[in-house]
Amino acid sequence: MSIKKILVANRGEIAIRVMRSAKEMGIATVAVYSDADKLLPHTSYADEAINIGPAPASESYLVQEKIIAACKTTGADAIHPGYGFLSENADFAKKAEKAGITFIGPSPRAISLMGDKLTSKQTVKKFDVPLVPGMDEPINDVEKAKVVANEIGYPVMIKASAGGGGKGMRIVNDPNDFEEQMERAMSEAKNSFGNDEVFVEKFINSPKHIEVQVLGDKHGNVIHLFERECSIQRRHQKVVEEAPSALLSHTKRMQIGEAAVNVAKSCDYYGAGTVEFIADENFDFYFLEMNTRLQVEHPVTELITGVDLVKEQIKIAENQPLSFKQEDLSVHGHSMEVRVYAEDPANGFLPDTGTLHNYVRPQGAGVRVDDGYEEGLEVSIYYDPMIAKLITYGKDRNEAIERMKRAIHEYQISGVKTTLPFCDFVLRHEEFLDGTFTTKFVETHFTPEVLAQDISKEEAEAAAAIALEVMSSQKMQVASNGGKKSSNWKSRVRF
Repeated sequence: MSIKKILVANRGEIAIRVMRSAKEMGIATVAVYSDADKLLPHTSYADEAINIGPAPASESYLVQEKIIAACKTTGADAIHPGYGFLSENADFAKKAEKAGITFIGPSPRAISLMGDKLTSKQTVKKFDVPLVPGMDEPINDVEKAKVVANEIGYPVMIKASAGGGGKGMRIVNDPNDFEEQMERAMSEAKNSFGNDEVFVEKFINSPKHIEVQVLGDKHGNVIHLFERECSIQRRHQKVVEEAPSALLSHTKRMQIGEAAVNVAKSCDYYGAGTVEFIADENFDFYFLEMNTRLQVEHPVTELITGVDLVKEQIKIAENQPLSFKQEDLSVHGHSMEVRVYAEDPANGFLPDTGTLHNYVRPQGAGVRVDDGYEEGLEVSIYYDPMIAKLITYGKDRNEAIERMKRAIHEYQISGVKTTLPFCDFVLRHEEFLDGTFTTKFVETHFTPEVLAQDISKEEAEAAAAIALEVMSSQKMQVASNGGKKSSNWKSRVRF
């Protein structure tokens, strides 16, 4: 089977990312857009674009029938869901298949098995994948849950069974607080996911968040493409990622890779997926969950392996076997990614909205920018506030970090506050540089005050150089205008 036209059921940077690989494969592309996204670059980059409704995602990007209808209207024979929205919706994958449209992703069964945290634990348990001590059955009985918590020992983590993104999650250190915290978790889970069931497991204090990229085809072949370190997080969501991990030994790398492959085999997985683990201070690792889609941070894996993951997804959807084996892969160099969110780090990382008055991307050796905006466009209130992914590559971790620091300072964005100053802070912190940081990094080391410090000598010199350049330009204009003053001053605000 050969795919002729792909509709990308997403928006912004990931839509463009998928379309680029499709175009290199000679496959036509279709963009979808809401009323709020009419001017975004992904709509003009695609061969065709079709409106799917009002700005709210619940009335456009999340309406399955509209996506299927758009495929029928444009003649698209395949759908790539990107990440978020409908990417891990088993019902949508089934509807696409029923409509005769190829879903570029795993089977509906695999999505369902891995989409529920407890079902996934029960599934992988049979394949000897390490699990965090605790429950593998959902519960909404506070007293029974309290017994389990006492058995495994405090601190414990209460998690929503059907949840994600930090919703319905509570850490309990004191047995006296358990009942109140569980009721809060259940209430939040009910409000967020329509399901108040939770489970309890041992809380791993100050863990590292390690995930492994896997690929599987429809012929039973499964391989891993090594790990990514994703421990720099705010609100349980990643901000800085890198590949490979700075401290993982070769032995541990192979062990965690094998465990990830076993997770994929447990659900007969095909396509690209990510298996997430938490690791303690001894780098003993435990299965967390599987994301049955392309990850936001997939570029760092692409850069250290030389594998285009989107192209592999498409080939697998076409029923092609993997063209390489595990022994053909190795780690080359080091890669970093920072997520450029329209958020205010000095105000609890609250989302910011507005028009990008100034938007200049960094360039140069080892720098990649995956984005979906242009200067003059508005960052909307309706969707995730990520503007771009800034990725660097170097021969080693130090070079990747130095290139990232340079790229951050070259990135010019005004009109909204962004996470770039925070990312710069992370890259210069001793704990990040030596690789010992954990998921506790933000709460342990970051305060708004660190972003309000005086500018460095280097920055002062750069500002002075810009001012001198502008003054010189103004003098030349005065001379050319016969002594009359004119000005084209533009604010050059970094970050």
